[in-house]
Amino acid sequence: MVFRFVPQKEHTGQRIDQFIPVIDPSFSRSKIRKIIDIGGVHVGGRRLRKCSYPVQAGERIEVHVDGRPLEIFSLTPENIIYQDPYIVVIEKPPGVETQPTPARYKGTLYEALLRYLANPFRPQDTPELGMVQRLDRDTSGILVFSTHARSHKNLTHSFASHQVEKRYLALVSGRPEKEHGEIHSFLARRRSDNRMKSVERGGKEAITRYRVLQTISGCSLLEVEILTGRSHQIRVHLTEAGHPLLGDTRYGGLDHVESLSVGRQMLHAWKIVFPHPVYGDVKVLEAPVPSDMKRVVEELS
Repeated sequence: MVFRFVPQKEHTGQRIDQFIPVIDPSFSRSKIRKIIDIGGVHVGGRRLRKCSYPVQAGERIEVHVDGRPLEIFSLTPENIIYQDPYIVVIEKPPGVETQPTPARYKGTLYEALLRYLANPFRPQDTPELGMVQRLDRDTSGILVFSTHARSHKNLTHSFASHQVEKRYLALVSGRPEKEHGEIHSFLARRRSDNRMKSVERGGKEAITRYRVLQTISGCSLLEVEILTGRSHQIRVHLTEAGHPLLGDTRYGGLDHVESLSVGRQMLHAWKIVFPHPVYGDVKVLEAPVPSDMKRVVEELS
C-alpha cells in the first residue's frame, strides 16, 4: 500500500516525521520514524533516511507500507550454512524479503548480509555481494551469494547454464495420481493481477519435477526439483496440476486444514548442489526444515 502526500507552502521546513502524522493521524510519529528507518519513505522518487528532513512545498512524498512487522531482521551465525572467502550460503527464514523493496531496505536478507559481513574496523569497506538467486518472501530455505569479485561471474554462469541442482520440500493439497512426474509449460505474467500462469505462446520455458514423499490428512509432502528458475514456478505448476501449496492463498492454496491454521506458503528450498566458483569442488548443502513447516506436518500426521 502506498500513501502519497504533497506539502503545501505553509508546511515548508517542517520535519517530515512531524508533517506526516499531522496530515494523516494513522501514522504516529514513532511509527513513521520506524518506516523511515527501514527505508519505506521516498521523497521525489528517492528513498529517505533522515527523520529530520525538512519538507518542501510541492514535492512528492510516498510512504510504502507492506503490512509486515517493522522490526529489522538480522542474521546470526545460526543462519550461516557455509562460508568461505568467496561465497556464503544462507538459511533464509520465512517472512523475510530476499532483496530491497519500495517498503523496506533494512532488514531484507540482502541488507542483513551486508551488515553481517561488514568489517567493524573498516566500516567504509562495503562487501562485494553478488545475488544469483532469489526466494519469495514467504518461502524459506537455502540461498547462495558470492562475496568476492573472483566468484561472482563463475557462480552466475553455473546458475544460468543449469549446472545447479535445486530441490524443495512442498506441502500441498491432495495427492498427485502419479508418485513422481514432470510438469512442463511456458510461463508468463498476467497483467490483470500480476500473477504468473502457463500460456501457449510468448512465455518462458519452465520444467518442474516432483516425487511424493508422504501423504497425510488429504495432503502430500513432495520433493520438488526445478530445472528452470522462473518466477513463482513451483507455485504455479502445482496449482495448475490441482495441488496448490498449503498457505499459498494467492494461487488458490488453503490457509487452514481442518482446524489447523497455515501461516504461509509451505515451500522450503531444501537442498542445493553446485560447483564451487573458485575451488571447483561440488558443494552439496541442505537447509534444515523450519519449525512452522515441521509443526504442520506433525499435526497433520
